[in-house]
Amino acid sequence: MNDEHKKRLKKQLDDMHVWPAVFMFKFVVPTLPANIVELKSIFGEVVEYSTRESRNGKYTSVTIKEMVLSADIIFERYEQASKIEGIISL
Repeated sequence: MNDEHKKRLKKQLDDMHVWPAVFMFKFVVPTLPANIVELKSIFGEVVEYSTRESRNGKYTSVTIKEMVLSADIIFERYEQASKIEGIISL
């Protein structure tokens, strides 16, 4: 993501939220226990997780609700999660 795009997204997030705020992250990952473990290592245990496997069981959607202090934390979380092989961020 280039700096201009990131600035625009940050402004939109700041306009839509009063920090701190609960933010909902959504991901789709290949269904491997290691992927869920890796996401939990990024977000920790004090957030709310919900998961749902695809019909064929190949993929798992993960929704995470976390109280974040700023838009910068959101960018950090997505950047960390992007290192998981096969992840799709929504």
